[in-house]
Amino acid sequence: MSDDYVRYIDRTREYYLAEGYKTPYKWAHFEDIPFARLEKPLAQCRLGLATTSDIAMLNESGERERHDGATLTGNVYSIPFDTPVKRLFSRNEHYDHHTTTLEDVNSYCPVTRMHELAADGRIAGVAPRFHGVYTSYSQRVTMERDAPEVLKRCREDGVDVVLLTPV
Repeated sequence: MSDDYVRYIDRTREYYLAEGYKTPYKWAHFEDIPFARLEKPLAQCRLGLATTSDIAMLNESGERERHDGATLTGNVYSIPFDTPVKRLFSRNEHYDHHTTTLEDVNSYCPVTRMHELAADGRIAGVAPRFHGVYTSYSQRVTMERDAPEVLKRCREDGVDVVLLTPV
């Protein structure tokens, strides 16, 4: 097997150790898979999006906007799904700068592709907003606070299935 691929697990472990964490990063592990089968065909489902890519928006004049503090709960924030992709960018600086870039927003936050799926009838539609989650070293915080908040927002939006995208 070639070693040309990006070794994200190794790099993530090295990153957290370099940041001063005393113990190596432990990836989530579940005895039972915490997913559910779809109750209807994907073409009848409203699709939501949750991302760890630290998405932010530019205002009409091209300046960076701050997240609306009212949408931030813990590490979770929301952005209207109909925001033009040219106004979206990632502030995330914690990625492999030698292997990839964050220039193509749709590569890590595929809002345009999801709208195309809806237009083609592959999904019933997209949610009114998508959700970002600032990453946390704590799996406990993620599981006990942030994941339930994303689930709550997806339920508020009438979402049937969620696409998860990391950076």
